[in-house]
Amino acid sequence: MRAAATTGPGRLEMVNKPRPREETGVSVRLERAGICGTDLKILDGATPVSYPRVLGHEMVGTVNAQPKGKRLSAGARVLVNPGISCGDCHLCHRDRPHLCGRGGLLGRDLDGVFAEAIGLEERFLHPVPDQIPPDEAGLLQVLGTVVHSQRPVPVSSETVAVVIGLGVSGMLHTQLLSERGAGCVIGITRSPWKLELAKTLGAELVATPDEAAAAVAQASSGRGADLVVESVGTEQTVVQSIDLAGPGGDVIIYGTVTGAGAEMPYYQLYFKELTLHNPRAALPGDYDEAIRLAAEGRIRLAPLVTGRYPLEEAAAAFAAARSGDHLKVLLVP
Repeated sequence: MRAAATTGPGRLEMVNKPRPREETGVSVRLERAGICGTDLKILDGATPVSYPRVLGHEMVGTVNAQPKGKRLSAGARVLVNPGISCGDCHLCHRDRPHLCGRGGLLGRDLDGVFAEAIGLEERFLHPVPDQIPPDEAGLLQVLGTVVHSQRPVPVSSETVAVVIGLGVSGMLHTQLLSERGAGCVIGITRSPWKLELAKTLGAELVATPDEAAAAVAQASSGRGADLVVESVGTEQTVVQSIDLAGPGGDVIIYGTVTGAGAEMPYYQLYFKELTLHNPRAALPGDYDEAIRLAAEGRIRLAPLVTGRYPLEEAAAAFAAARSGDHLKVLLVP
């Protein structure tokens, strides 16, 4: 079967891989797979991997055949949980399998989902109802990580929340904060068209980075934001998040910062999920909640899909995702 793999920094190739053996797991056929910033960093070499590596971790697909002794039937639609865990270490037993040191992320530590089909244990698959259209289902994995990152932080009608960065994840954070009842959600980006889209997806105020401090002061009567979500992944935006937060506030560093600054080990904060709030991946229940929110129409996913490319045109899809003209670019069979 065909798969998109990186064979070295900056090199993306279509390669042939053996088809998954159904007797060793569940074979899932590609329906949609999303390209995200992590994939771009891996392809660039900023995030190191062993080569060659099949890329991708955002996937929804259909079960190829009824696996013997499994609950899933042939044709069932499923979301892939890409955080592979052993199920038997101290973190797995503490209900933190997303931090399992014996596992890893598909597309980074293990071959990923940019392939015609993949094989996985059934426990990493979540049923997806038919009412969620294919393109929208392609965003369920990232929505699950957004749900996970916000779960520890309470939100109320008194909450002034800021989202820095209005890419796909930032737009989802904006919607989820609004859905959870935040009193005011402020979206921050330099992109005029993303600012306009954010206003239709739950942001009460929008601003450029240079206008952010004034917008937060206006919305909070000068006290600062109660919650800031950093959804870019740069040291500059982490610093800005801390600056915009008021006393006693929360900062969620959702973006993955891979460079270690002189004053703070940002990547270790992400990797160990330390406080501030440094969420990593998601728990199975977070994916179930994401599926529920999408199925009930509580989160709008369709406006975030701006490009679709056949798997064989993965190079063009990556170029589109890198261009800045798109939100979510999907690979299709």
